[in-house]
Amino acid sequence: MAPPEKKERKNRRRWFLDFSSSSGALGITKYQDLPAPYSFSKNAGNEVAEREQNVDKELIVKRSWDVALAPIKQVPMNLFMMWMAGSSISIFPIMMVGMMAIRPIQAFLSMSQTFKMIEGEQAPLQKLSYIFGNLVAVGLSVYKCNSMGLLPTHASDWLAFADIPQRIEFVAGGMSLQ
Repeated sequence: MAPPEKKERKNRRRWFLDFSSSSGALGITKYQDLPAPYSFSKNAGNEVAEREQNVDKELIVKRSWDVALAPIKQVPMNLFMMWMAGSSISIFPIMMVGMMAIRPIQAFLSMSQTFKMIEGEQAPLQKLSYIFGNLVAVGLSVYKCNSMGLLPTHASDWLAFADIPQRIEFVAGGMSLQ
């Protein structure tokens, strides 16, 4: 028979589980014998891992498209900046055109590092769109230089390289000196 102190202690606690016995409080001897929780599946870990891999692949493709389309997304901003700069030849418009020309050239020089970030099945198309976007940016800067008159496109721009015309005949007064 148990001492009176233990009986009082058991009676005082309303919820009491005795884990000291070998059979356990609920008559379950091992944790494997416990029933599975509601909506538990042993394959749930595999399904979650597959879903995470699919999400990771989709995220990589989305990130690659963001990198590839970045130059094309800058075209409207460049058009607005070209319009705001005007066509006069002063320091501000020339600096704007210079920056618009330098950025795509720097992008072409660092293209190998950019292409390392582009992965997935759509990588060739993404690389082509990246190159196309930078070519459009170079074309816009060349167009702006031409509209400002900074490109030598007329014959008068090359007068320094033209030969001096030779005189064929000399005339003085109203008489011919032959």
